[in-house]
Amino acid sequence: MAIATFILRRLGGMAAILLVVSLLVFSLLAMSPGSLVNTLLGDQPQSPEAIAAIEARYHLNDPFVAQYWYWLKAALSGDFGTSIQSGEHVTTVITTQLPVTVQLALFVLVLVVVFGITTGMAAGLRQGTIFDRVVSGATVLGMSVPGFAVGILMIYVFGVRLSWFPVYGAGDGGFASRLTHLTLPAVTLATGLIALIMRQTRAAVLNVMEQDYVTFARARGLSWSRIMVRYALRNTALPVITASGLLLIAAISGAALVESVFSLPGVGSLMVQSVNAKDVPVVQGLAFFLALIVVVVNLLVDIVALVIDPRTRTAAKG
Repeated sequence: MAIATFILRRLGGMAAILLVVSLLVFSLLAMSPGSLVNTLLGDQPQSPEAIAAIEARYHLNDPFVAQYWYWLKAALSGDFGTSIQSGEHVTTVITTQLPVTVQLALFVLVLVVVFGITTGMAAGLRQGTIFDRVVSGATVLGMSVPGFAVGILMIYVFGVRLSWFPVYGAGDGGFASRLTHLTLPAVTLATGLIALIMRQTRAAVLNVMEQDYVTFARARGLSWSRIMVRYALRNTALPVITASGLLLIAAISGAALVESVFSLPGVGSLMVQSVNAKDVPVVQGLAFFLALIVVVVNLLVDIVALVIDPRTRTAAKG
């Protein structure tokens, strides 16, 4: 019951955060330069009928609070208006390009978990060795190199010189084609994130291995594998899972640069195109959608922490 109460409190906090974010997102339209009518019409002819339709649809003649209320009710039902560029519903525009970004983010998360966590744990268990020094240097290098530089290097080496992977587009939709097209973008986006999770995991392992319960387990003669699974891995998991959730958010929100470099039709490139075209309804929908992803991922990370670590359940009861 205490855990359910904790989750309900977090859901209430999520609702409050999303309400504040929705107000800030809606304010993007009010803060856009020039006339709101001209902004929403875009390249359409400014006939009296078109102006009247825009004013009626967005309630531009009503007070700001009333406009926000109408927009919020529509947004909660999935209606963020109509794209100025394409004339399609914003929800349709976003959901059309969403799968590429989600697949890219999941690919990145797999790379981070497989390479970042395992390498970080190995370095933490081999503190002071040559392997540990190499990993530490690689983390500094990975966090220092700009993402666009990594992308250009990937394109030149593996796309142009070696011709191992395609360098643009998302493929024809098949699994093998999509996987090969997303490999270079995923490695580009994952490079800095892997460095971060390696450093985080290494620090967590070093902290756990210095604890008294690990020393006592060794003194009792427990096998190394049992010490690793029952003591080291379980106690290292909490900060690593928390960091992995944040990295998933970073992978989705940071996809704009990578998608632009590799010409991927995802929500990141959609955001760049919409900002350049001053397509405010699409920008509003994307901003609200990204905020929703952030709060949902944070909630899932908290729930997983409650499951794997009894100490967090005790804190939740308090």
